[in-house]
Amino acid sequence: MSDHVLSAPPVSAAARLRPAWFRFVPGGWTLSVLLIALFVALPLLIVGSRVFVSSNGVWSHLASTVLGTYIANTLMLAGGVALGVSVIGVGTAWLVTMCRFPGQRWLEWALLLPMAVPAYVMAYTYTDLLQFVGPVQTGLREMFGWRRADYWFPEIRSLGGAITVLSFVLYPYVYLLARAAFLEQSVCVLEVARTLGAGPWRSFMRVALPLARPAIAAGLALAMMEVLADFGTVQYFAVDTFTTGIYRTWFAMGEPVAAAQLASVLMLFVMVLIVMERYSRGRARYFHSTGRYRSLPSYHLRGLPALAALVACLAPLLAGFVIPIAILGKLAMEGGDQLFGANFRELAGNSFTLAGLTAVLAVALACLVAYGLRLRPTATLKTAARVAAMGYAIPGSVIAVGILIPAARIDNAVDGFMRGHFGVSTGLLLSGTIAAIVYAYLVRFLAVSFNTVEASLSKIRPTMDQAARILGQTPGRTLLKVHTPIMRGSLLTAGLLVFVDVMKELPATMIVRPFNFDTLAVRVYTLASDERLAEAATPALAIVAVGILPVILLSRAIAKSRPGSDG
Repeated sequence: MSDHVLSAPPVSAAARLRPAWFRFVPGGWTLSVLLIALFVALPLLIVGSRVFVSSNGVWSHLASTVLGTYIANTLMLAGGVALGVSVIGVGTAWLVTMCRFPGQRWLEWALLLPMAVPAYVMAYTYTDLLQFVGPVQTGLREMFGWRRADYWFPEIRSLGGAITVLSFVLYPYVYLLARAAFLEQSVCVLEVARTLGAGPWRSFMRVALPLARPAIAAGLALAMMEVLADFGTVQYFAVDTFTTGIYRTWFAMGEPVAAAQLASVLMLFVMVLIVMERYSRGRARYFHSTGRYRSLPSYHLRGLPALAALVACLAPLLAGFVIPIAILGKLAMEGGDQLFGANFRELAGNSFTLAGLTAVLAVALACLVAYGLRLRPTATLKTAARVAAMGYAIPGSVIAVGILIPAARIDNAVDGFMRGHFGVSTGLLLSGTIAAIVYAYLVRFLAVSFNTVEASLSKIRPTMDQAARILGQTPGRTLLKVHTPIMRGSLLTAGLLVFVDVMKELPATMIVRPFNFDTLAVRVYTLASDERLAEAATPALAIVAVGILPVILLSRAIAKSRPGSDG
């Protein structure tokens, strides 16, 4: 790997004798970035290539029966969650950033805790709480002497229930970026608004909200991508969306081509969402006119306003974290998984193995892409880097379909060749293997590690590379010996984020996992699907516990994001 633009050495005599076409041959770093981009894009290209393949009438049947339901439910689900996460995320971010009231300091990080709870886990807990035989309705009947026909209670297993649950799980995406944007806003602009007679509400609506719009749009896009990718919640609540349709078409109907065509339509939804997010930013750019930062002015709330702010921030925290964890703890103590011993250790070992292996590989690949882009920031590599980071926008079910289709063909071809020539069956070499599922995870979550690594690498001055080059270090050794130690904290954070995402991932795991190979996420889904919620509580609590540490690290990073902040 030799291409480097920070301090190019003199052209040697050998280089001058090379043919003219040789300069168009990509160097090592360029080739690495291009190959990684192809690595990520391959499953998506395979899914897209199945659009025009004949499905023997299955697609026509789906289009005339359930496709309209899939589209309507997906759009309503996305729209409802978008409204919910926007109101909760932006409102709480403004309150904890610009207002001072009792509990504000610990709410800054506590409001991120719902990120540690998988959506399908929250769906199971609220079903146990709010169903007809649950404690809430049972208590109401005992208190008022009601019977089934005497009262109306909202059905949790419905589209509205899915919107509510996903809103409380996903609002931290908007809160995360909105709070960072509010922390970075200009004091001068806020002071001008105050001198013009704008109170807290008008300052928020007329100044802070428009300036934070790009960050809010980015957070909203992330939340919508998670909505489109969700499988466990909508499956459990019996809401037919594209993800449940893909799973049902592949496994229940045995039609991989039709499943790929459904996945292609879902990919179109995602692409439209990405384009809308980019377009919403427009060409507007906001910069600080000074490099001097002062502490943000704050509104000190007392009495009823302080109580209202506290309640507004506590409500999503209680609904999104405290109540589900309390229910899981109660269920685990009363029943819990009867196979908690050796079987639980096996499930945890499978989950930790997959998550750990994926985290290490994702960070390594992210370093290659980010440093390759740093060395040669050409249009081609910038495009390749975007392709390598687009997997997070693609639901796990789509990626799984894109991996299993070619894997099955290769397995069948090799097995047929070996049977015909040697009389030996090779079985499954790629389909349903650890390699296939790790590949699916890498395609899905490489963007998580890349964004973290790239942000950290951009803070290292180019003079560090130049100094290492002068001392005879190659770009690879410079990355390994100079940049990696400097970025150690960010690399750890990137690995932790990928680790937690893999622990929670359900659709790709369900579709690609090897036969009789379960993880904690699969165990939770299986038990909950069988209405064994008490037993599902044990592995669910384990997944949540793993996710809390990265959430706290994220909160600390946000608190220190404003220059001059002491955290």
